[in-house]
Amino acid sequence: MSKKVLFVLTSHDELGNTGLKTGFWTEELAAPYYALSDQNVEITLASPKGGQPPIDPKSEDPSSQTDATRRMDNDEVLKEKLKNTHTLSEVRSEDFDAVFYPGGHGPLWDLAEDKVSQQLIVDFYSNGKPVAFVCHAPGVLKDVKIDGEYLVKDKHVTGFTNTEEDAVQLTDIVPFLVEDTLKKNGGLYTKVEDWAPYAVVDGRLVTGQNPASSEKVAEELLKLI
Repeated sequence: MSKKVLFVLTSHDELGNTGLKTGFWTEELAAPYYALSDQNVEITLASPKGGQPPIDPKSEDPSSQTDATRRMDNDEVLKEKLKNTHTLSEVRSEDFDAVFYPGGHGPLWDLAEDKVSQQLIVDFYSNGKPVAFVCHAPGVLKDVKIDGEYLVKDKHVTGFTNTEEDAVQLTDIVPFLVEDTLKKNGGLYTKVEDWAPYAVVDGRLVTGQNPASSEKVAEELLKLI
């Protein structure tokens, strides 16, 4: 029996009121997708609205391309899956062995506030299944509580740093800062230098700092399933 992992992507495409577009970051989908699927893990994609999730246009810049994103560009099977993501409300934690959230700025607006997403994370975690997040995606844990306590409380975590947000000049645009929120909710937050790969595992919670950390997060998740 192959393992099954649910990937949850954003449906949000507006960067605040700047008129600019956002969405998910392609490297953060592509690298973990191949790191897992190449090991025969079966991956299902879902998003709040279903269908094609928005891609952050900046993640398609030539400077942001990696081997994984180039492979995705030529992968008709994955592109078809992306066009037809399941609606988040129709997926159930019992059908999967773990859940993974790619980042991009989009999740800060929709998934961070999404009650279905919050309950899904609680369901996975409470049933002993790993939950993994990279870059901005740890921000979706903002309001996730188990037994009245924030899920991240007293747990080792990382996520997109304040200085990385500053470097992309979106500190005043995003609804909240990932680093600050994880700390405020009692997370034991650590980081390395900006843009370096870094993943943190605490029990069945896996978090990664930035796009460069996406494959590392997938490798850690693979060990847990």
